[in-house]
Amino acid sequence: MTLSQKAGALSFFEDLHPPKSRFLDDVLTGLSQSQKMIPPKHFYDAKGSALFDDITGTDDYYVTRTELGILDEIAGDIASRAGRGAVVIEPGSGSSVKIDKLLNALDQPAAYIGLDISKEHLISACADLADRFDGLSVGAICADFTQAVPLDNLPIPDGRRLVFFPGSTIGNFEPEDARSLLKTLRGWLRPGDAILIGADRVKSRDVLENAYDDQQGVTAAFNLNLLTRINRELDGDIDVAAFSHRAVWNDTRSRVEMHLVADRDLSFTISGRSFEMAAGETIHTENSHKFTVDRFTELAASAGLSVMTHWSDERGYFTLYWLERS
Repeated sequence: MTLSQKAGALSFFEDLHPPKSRFLDDVLTGLSQSQKMIPPKHFYDAKGSALFDDITGTDDYYVTRTELGILDEIAGDIASRAGRGAVVIEPGSGSSVKIDKLLNALDQPAAYIGLDISKEHLISACADLADRFDGLSVGAICADFTQAVPLDNLPIPDGRRLVFFPGSTIGNFEPEDARSLLKTLRGWLRPGDAILIGADRVKSRDVLENAYDDQQGVTAAFNLNLLTRINRELDGDIDVAAFSHRAVWNDTRSRVEMHLVADRDLSFTISGRSFEMAAGETIHTENSHKFTVDRFTELAASAGLSVMTHWSDERGYFTLYWLERS
């Protein structure tokens, strides 16, 4: 089935023409800094996406299965709070397992609206969802959800809006950027609308570091695949075997950091630009901030949102929050 045919299966498709991801610019700029870095959004080529799916199934990575367990436990409460005929809006390319679980929990949801910057992925994911939920109105908006998106000018069906932002994706943003994103999501809400958002919790160093450096080495392969992608797509000649994966808990900033560590002095080029790294120097590839309930509540409040209730697993590893406009 072609992309246009899949788009035709949707109730509506709106292309707001977001700027395309500038992979080369981000890599050249990031590797020119004193602390070399590459934004984590560039992990997700086809191989990277498949590896991340594998990560979620490892014994050490508790995040996905814990959140799914909470969703199972609170299905009735969510349905009661959302009411009949809710309109679910999901920014980003979410897990089909999670959105299926939410839609099945709700009382006759009126519509699902997906937002993503990747047009091909967005249309395919939304069309597949429409196939699985016969009779559900499914729309898609190609947009950068971190920027202001004028939802009121788009053909979104009537009904109480429930913005679904699972997976602790909020933790990948620096605190100021997380606050800005929450303000953007708040702007989508009308009186009575809500946000259902997942946020990972602060816990022991061992649990956190193992979750991002699993014994099977899947997360290491995921991190190193970024270098393989650079070589393939950006005419790079990086010796991938000269790097190792490192995940470390930064207690001061309450986050797990992922790095690619140079095992020896080396030099390489990317699209004709030369770079050098000393043994032990790192490329910072991802942050995953962790929250206490009080700290996340403060973050939400700073964005004009109130925590109406929250749910956690028995171990206190992960929390889902129901947010409404303050």
